[in-house]
Amino acid sequence: MAQFDTIRSTVGARSAEIDAGLRAHMNKVYGTMSVGTLITFLAAWAIAGLSVTTDPSAAAAQLSADSYLTSFGYAIYASPLKWVIMFAPLAFVFFGFGAAMKRLPAAGVQLVFYGFAALMGLSISSIFVVFTGESIAQVFLVTSIAFAGLSLVGYTTKKDLSAMGTFLIMGVIGLIVASVVNMFLQSSAMGFAISVLGVLIFAGLTAYDTQKIKTTYLEMAHTGDQEWLGKAAIMGALNLYLDFINMFMFLLQLLGNRE
Repeated sequence: MAQFDTIRSTVGARSAEIDAGLRAHMNKVYGTMSVGTLITFLAAWAIAGLSVTTDPSAAAAQLSADSYLTSFGYAIYASPLKWVIMFAPLAFVFFGFGAAMKRLPAAGVQLVFYGFAALMGLSISSIFVVFTGESIAQVFLVTSIAFAGLSLVGYTTKKDLSAMGTFLIMGVIGLIVASVVNMFLQSSAMGFAISVLGVLIFAGLTAYDTQKIKTTYLEMAHTGDQEWLGKAAIMGALNLYLDFINMFMFLLQLLGNRE
C-alpha cells in the first residue's frame, strides 16, 4: 500500500509539473506573438506616416485632393519595389525562418521573429493609407475577440483537429494562388469570395495551431530539452501570429471603411 501511494504521489507530482510547464509554454507563445503583433502595427503606422504628406511641395504623387505620397511612399507603394515588399514576408516564412531555426539558438530565433514582424509591418503599412484609423481599430478589436475564442476552443477541445490541418493548409495555398491571380483580374466578386474564405480558413487554423502547440509540448516535455522547447514556443507564436494577421487583413477587406 505504501509503495502504491508513493507511485501515485510521484505520478501526480509529474502531472502537476507538466501542467505548470504547459502553462508557462503557452504564456511564452502568446507573449511572443503579442509583442510581434505590436511591432507589426507600430511599424506599419510609422511607415504610413512617412509615406503620406499634405505638403504639395514634398509630393511625389497625388493621393486625393489634399494628400500626397512622399518620395518614400511612392517607392514602396507605387514603384516596382512594391512587389518585393509584398512578397518578402512570404519568402521569409518559407525559406528564412526554417534556416534560422536550424542555425540559431532560441534567443536568436526570437529576434529573427521580431525582425520578421517589422518586415510584415512594412508589407501591410498601406492599410493606414487606404482605410480609416477608426475602422482599423474596430476590425482589430473584432479580430482579437474572435482569435481569443477560437484559440480557447483549440486549447480546450477533446476533439482531434489534426485531420482538419491538411485541408486548411491546402486552402491557404489556394488562397495565395487566387490572390495573385486577382491582382491582375481586379475582380471585386472574386476579391469578396477570397476574403470570406480567408476568414474561415484562418479561423480554423487558429484552433488547429493552438491544439498543435499544446500537443507538441505534451509529447516533448519529457525530454527536458529547454532549447528545443524554446524554439517550439517561437514557432508556435509565428503560426498564431500569421493566423491573426491574415484573419485581420481579410476581415479588414470585408468590414473596413476606405479613406
